[in-house]
Amino acid sequence: MTLRNIFVFAGIVSCVLAQSTYTLSGCHTHDGQEYCYLPNGSEVPFTRTGTTAVATATPETTAPASLDASATSIAVPASVTACHIHDSGSQQSRFCQASGTEYEVLETPAITPLPESYNDCHDHGGGEIYCMASDGTEVPIALEDHEDHDHDAEAEAGISGQHCHFHGTVEHCTGGSSSTTTCERVDRDYNIGLRIGLIFVILVTSGFAVFAPMLIERFSKMTLNSIVFTILKQFGTGIIISTAFVHLLTHAEMQFANECLGPLVYEGTTTAIAMAGVLLSFFVEYIGNRLVARRNACAVPAVDSEQFSETSPKGSTHSAPSPPDTSIAALGHAHSNAMHPESHFSVAVMESGIVFHSILIGITLNVTPNSYFTTLFIVILFHQMFEGLALGTRIAALKSSTSFFTKILMAGIFTLITPIGMAIGVGVLQHFNGNDPATIVSIGTLDALSAGILLWVGLVEMLAHDWMWGDMARAGLMKVFVGGFSLVSGLVLMSVLGKWA
Repeated sequence: MTLRNIFVFAGIVSCVLAQSTYTLSGCHTHDGQEYCYLPNGSEVPFTRTGTTAVATATPETTAPASLDASATSIAVPASVTACHIHDSGSQQSRFCQASGTEYEVLETPAITPLPESYNDCHDHGGGEIYCMASDGTEVPIALEDHEDHDHDAEAEAGISGQHCHFHGTVEHCTGGSSSTTTCERVDRDYNIGLRIGLIFVILVTSGFAVFAPMLIERFSKMTLNSIVFTILKQFGTGIIISTAFVHLLTHAEMQFANECLGPLVYEGTTTAIAMAGVLLSFFVEYIGNRLVARRNACAVPAVDSEQFSETSPKGSTHSAPSPPDTSIAALGHAHSNAMHPESHFSVAVMESGIVFHSILIGITLNVTPNSYFTTLFIVILFHQMFEGLALGTRIAALKSSTSFFTKILMAGIFTLITPIGMAIGVGVLQHFNGNDPATIVSIGTLDALSAGILLWVGLVEMLAHDWMWGDMARAGLMKVFVGGFSLVSGLVLMSVLGKWA
């Protein structure tokens, strides 16, 4: 064989080998069989022999999915980058971007840390897009508005301009486009240990707030003229009125407007129930007033213990009135034998409205998802402190004929009721559905009824009595200014808290 023939033979062999050698890329697995991409974009199966990959079949040559306009209308990106997490409250969804378009990663690979990008994206047909992770596994992705995308998660995360928070057990969203409402129970993330631990924080805060005015009245020499108690009393009045209007009545309206309940046959349901609460409070106090008046008519005429001088022993009687008492228990209220806002009946009516409200607050707090729990807890912490001061001041102002043990019992009920509600909330976490019609009606009714009770107490027993017939009606200009400022401060602060709770 001549040298010329040798060169010709070598050239022919090189051409044959060049025609059968390909550079494969984007290798991945389909149902246990490995596939790779040829330079023309075709997908071919292959097997590995040692370090050599051998194609086992030559499929019909097809163009890449991103180039085949007739096969699918979905544009397949070459890769997706800038991967990040959207916290939906119930789960964390991972999203990536390509050319300004956001894609959701439907299944994340089992590697740590999760990749920040995925390459070699391709179409499996039917609009299903897959990309390659750094460990060689395929992950499915979908456009943001894909049918598998969690629109509820998008709303909670603030996507599309929506800002969502909870008003009571009602999720309230503002701005952006509205998402599809579901009345089914939604699984959410709950930090059980944190919720149990914070029960004791609410317990201590409520107890401190409600017992502080009582202990000051019991163990200090402060009198009616003390500016401290004028501030506490009027600030508490503002708290009670604002709670009735901004918190309870608003929450009740939102409950009965819930789409899962359907349209109301009677649109005035919320205000009608609140009116029933006002009427119920009036009847209780009216009947109590008649009973007290009848008892006093049969008794020897006596001056109430609040009119005794500081030197008179408790429970003694005098035929002639002595100088008015300036103790904290009196708080400047001159009254007849009839009931007054510092009577046991009146304070009991006030506390009943607060108790209904407080147990709902406790349940609501602990069924709130993690994404809103911290904010709501801080708001309710201040709420309990303000409301405790309002109730504690009125309990401290009860007549001296009311035993200190009774006062402790009334304050203890307020201290325990919200933690009890929180404990109930922890117990029903895995079953609670705030959109269940029975739940909506129950919570809405209690909120509206409590609003009516506190409206009667706040407007009639506290505001009108103090300023029209009580100590503020005869007070000096400075005391009127301080009391009025405290009243408005209570109204404003509790109303501001109404944005979150």
